Amino acid sequence: MSNIINLKRGLDIPISGVAAQITGKRIVPDIVAVKPTDFKGFAPRLLVREGDKVLAGSPVLADKQRPSILVTSPVSGVVTEIVRGEKRKLLEVRIKADKEQMAVDFGGKGVGSMTAEEIKDLLLKSGLWVAFIQRPYGIVADPEASPKAIFISAFSTAPLAADTDFTLKDDLAAIQTAVEALAKLTKGGVHFSIRGETSSSSPFHKVENVIQHVISGKHPAGNVGIQIANISPIKKGETVWTVSLLMLAAIGRLLNTGKLDLSRKVAVTGPLAKDPCYVDAFPGMPMSAIADKVDTEKGAVRYISGDALTGTNVGENGSLGFFDDQVTLLHEGTERELLGWAKPFRTSQFSSSKAYFSWLFPRKKYAMDTNMHGGLRAFVVSDVYSKVLPVDIFPIYLIKACLAGDIDKMEKFGIYELLPEDLALCEFVDPSKNDIQSILQDGINLMIKEMA
Repeated sequence: MSNIINLKRGLDIPISGVAAQITGKRIVPDIVAVKPTDFKGFAPRLLVREGDKVLAGSPVLADKQRPSILVTSPVSGVVTEIVRGEKRKLLEVRIKADKEQMAVDFGGKGVGSMTAEEIKDLLLKSGLWVAFIQRPYGIVADPEASPKAIFISAFSTAPLAADTDFTLKDDLAAIQTAVEALAKLTKGGVHFSIRGETSSSSPFHKVENVIQHVISGKHPAGNVGIQIANISPIKKGETVWTVSLLMLAAIGRLLNTGKLDLSRKVAVTGPLAKDPCYVDAFPGMPMSAIADKVDTEKGAVRYISGDALTGTNVGENGSLGFFDDQVTLLHEGTERELLGWAKPFRTSQFSSSKAYFSWLFPRKKYAMDTNMHGGLRAFVVSDVYSKVLPVDIFPIYLIKACLAGDIDKMEKFGIYELLPEDLALCEFVDPSKNDIQSILQDGINLMIKEMA
């Protein structure tokens, strides 16, 4: 029987440019980028050199502290460039993809006959272990640890997020295989959350051998961290693992076929997307591959790998992140509006606080840009955060504790329960224009350093 949770607090941002449920084209990548920065808590050690031939599933990077954790190539091809930044920090490994793709055959057998150690070994060798995110702290999971439980969110409520009911509907068998494998990695079971508003029509309500939850509510109801906080909050000393539905499907395909397949449908979205739709692609896809989907006539474009709240600004020369199935295209808002705060009659601007009369049009979508409509100012104590965060903590006190570097208060106010993505809406509605996600991440980094 499903557990039904109805979250009352949250906010759906009405941004224009949702992807139509059609697949526009299949992108055959020329250059694919493997980015170690996609994996938090992963200290990369390079395993290849320029000119090396790789297959899909060939190891490219290893973790310096835990050498068994690998990052593998998503495609077959030739390593063409090793990109480094300041102090020789490794930023990217660029691979020129073959026209005919080939993959390492990891073999394998039926999940039912595999032990937990055999499943771990296969995931480590294939490079898919990095799909497991450990909470607290949001780092790559420790394969030697035993989590309290494993949590999966089968939907996203982020702005313009890819509709998993459309993108992964054909991977139901792979997802079922994966959850059966994951159940062997924990004694606490696999918690699987589906969206309440579409639960009856979603193909994922058929997934078996899971603890199913039906979650209703506005964003961030789809965030797995919010779901964990409302199902089984993380206490000090406990760890849980999370896996995105996208990665779950990849794990299932690996177990069923013995080969790494990271292909995915990617939603090309946003106000500056021409005919927003889906494309078939791989992680590391260059943004230049969707140049025909970008409306450049309206000015400079911000290319975001992910959603508008939590995605990464990769630029037109950047590439799709390992965990992302969405690209958001926004106008770089550099314009200044004279006395904009004194114009309440504007109906072209969205305000979460109903400062403008646009709230009279609840179904309207807005061509939002990157303008902040104000600058950094004194930290105002108010209840705006609590109105959009469906978790029983005091977010403003947690953020202040992070700013002060006070570990005791960070623990007291809930740093074990949240990651930056969970406070993204707080940043959106913040009247003081603070970079709340970065502040929380700095606090998490301090916790990792001091509590290790």
